[in-house]
Amino acid sequence: MCGFAGYLGGDWQDGVEGARQQLTRMNDQLTRRGPDSCGYWLDESNGIALGHRRLAILELSDAGAQPMRSRCGDYVLAFNGEIYNHLDLRSELGRLTQPPEFVGRSDTETLLAAFSEWGIRSTIERCIGMFAFAVWNRSDRTLTLGRDRFGEKPLYYGWQGRGKDAVLLFGSELQALKAHRSFGAEIDRNALCLLMRHNYVPSPYSIFKGVQKLPAGCLVTISQRQPHAAPVCYWSAAGVAVSGSESSLAVTQEHPVEELEALLKSVVGQQMVADVPLGAFLSGGIDSSLIAALMQSQSARPIKTFTIGFNEAQYNEAKHAKAVARHLGTEHTELYVTPREAMDVIPTLPGIYSEPFSDSSQIPTVLVARLARQHVKVALSGDGGDELFGGYNRYVLANRLWGGLSRSSPNARRIVGRLLTSIGPDKWNDWFSIVQWLLPARFRQSNLGDKIHKGAAVVAAPTLDSLYLGLVSHWDDPASMVLGGSESPTMLTGNVPDLRGLGGIQRMMILDALTYLPDDNLTKVDRAAMSVSLESRVPFLDHRVFEFAWRLPQSLKMRRGVGKWILREVLHRYVPKALIERPKMGFAVPLDSWLRGPLRDWAEALLDPARLAREGFFDPAPIRRKWSEHVSGSRNWQYHLWDVLMYQAWLEASRASVVPSR
Repeated sequence: MCGFAGYLGGDWQDGVEGARQQLTRMNDQLTRRGPDSCGYWLDESNGIALGHRRLAILELSDAGAQPMRSRCGDYVLAFNGEIYNHLDLRSELGRLTQPPEFVGRSDTETLLAAFSEWGIRSTIERCIGMFAFAVWNRSDRTLTLGRDRFGEKPLYYGWQGRGKDAVLLFGSELQALKAHRSFGAEIDRNALCLLMRHNYVPSPYSIFKGVQKLPAGCLVTISQRQPHAAPVCYWSAAGVAVSGSESSLAVTQEHPVEELEALLKSVVGQQMVADVPLGAFLSGGIDSSLIAALMQSQSARPIKTFTIGFNEAQYNEAKHAKAVARHLGTEHTELYVTPREAMDVIPTLPGIYSEPFSDSSQIPTVLVARLARQHVKVALSGDGGDELFGGYNRYVLANRLWGGLSRSSPNARRIVGRLLTSIGPDKWNDWFSIVQWLLPARFRQSNLGDKIHKGAAVVAAPTLDSLYLGLVSHWDDPASMVLGGSESPTMLTGNVPDLRGLGGIQRMMILDALTYLPDDNLTKVDRAAMSVSLESRVPFLDHRVFEFAWRLPQSLKMRRGVGKWILREVLHRYVPKALIERPKMGFAVPLDSWLRGPLRDWAEALLDPARLAREGFFDPAPIRRKWSEHVSGSRNWQYHLWDVLMYQAWLEASRASVVPSR
């Protein structure tokens, strides 16, 4: 796991030394992604500069240093990530008539040898792993940028400057691009609208005009002759979902639970390879417990597991994680954090996340990454299990309710929605806390009041697709409160992929995998882990697991109103049901009460109407209305307000280099 930055073109009037100083400034912004060493490669004649910061995980010697040049001399590579099957690729290369000679054991060296033999795309299609990279082809003077199939590793790029000063900037995080003197920090108000809707800026957009995120599963090859080439998809999650659902394992697979267990065990074993200490995040939920169980089953000594706990019972999963760890026999570390310790993270968030990002579970994610980094350099996580195996509450609720809702008139549904929201979330929670012990476990929900209010806002949806958009939206009409902004098309609106043949819940699952997973969950974990130089690995996102999951019939994922049925069946072979079966809680903090209490003054300053008017990005009226309702306790607008607050905090931290636009 590392970070890289570079540029192509621009004015090299200060020569190689001036270019190196410029590259060093960019590279220094990525030190926490790679604190172990740094490297530079520049070619003045072609105007290309590559910088790299290294977090040494495999091949700790200088034989793994980057940027690295291929033995044939054609390729120079800056690489971030891990290729888990690189030894298999070496074996395949070793069977050639003239096999390559390797100096070290790094996957970067393996990639370069494979590029020389098979080309870039063919090599990447063979790879199993997480990665982002920039490779310069010295023969045809082209730069190829690539990103892994699910977008585990970030990659920003874009042309900045004009005329002879026009330069392509690229790198692992936005602040590296901002360090280049040609960077024009002009905020994209359309992207700001998307942030208000989703709590993240979805790919391919970024918060800045002219800067993109390379979409997951894509390559783009750029040269000064073809400066604006379009990304090319080398692997399609949507295509896998459609083709997989057409060839269900219901007929061809006799033992799907056993097959899934064997596949996951193999994948986890492959991802446990490291030359540094390794552990796992453990929440006590199904996904993280299964990863920890499969790790422990393949380890001769107790693996290290890590959990963050809260004293507020409705947000605390640490006791469940501790019980799972005790059963598995892991070396478990837990840390109960106070509200003050959690809130102390908030001022650091704009720097950690590079562009505005407002999933409030970023706070405990940063805390658990800090805890793990005190003991290990690599941590495996359970992310991806919900998207692949139907684990989110919205899938279960939509599956239960949509048939009945769709038969009701829109007017009737609107009346129901108004009735549901006439009772405050806290009142719903108080009532449900009295009666929920009478209900079967599968019907119990945490923070039911918020879920009822969220569901009430979308019960009038005319289609299941519009229902889904409502469920994953915060501000329903962000263009009405972002001045001069309109929503750019996304995969949930104007750029919807071809999903013909998929059922409604399947569409929700694949759209989550294409949008929410890379741009929210994976972004959250990558930036939090990298802020403390910790490598995170995600076994569920091995593409072979994804392809297997989409060949399963839906009945093996969701059964009798319960999601992730097949994952539960695998987990029950390692952990008793009694330790696992409980309502899904999520990784949350009591943000609603914090905003009414200890964070109130901080929020009030950022949401001051005069300040909002002066900065010119938001219409203050709807924000102040929600703020007043939230502070009074009549409504819970924590997520809407957190979107604005995280943008405001990021803007304040970036003020020196930000140029507002209209």
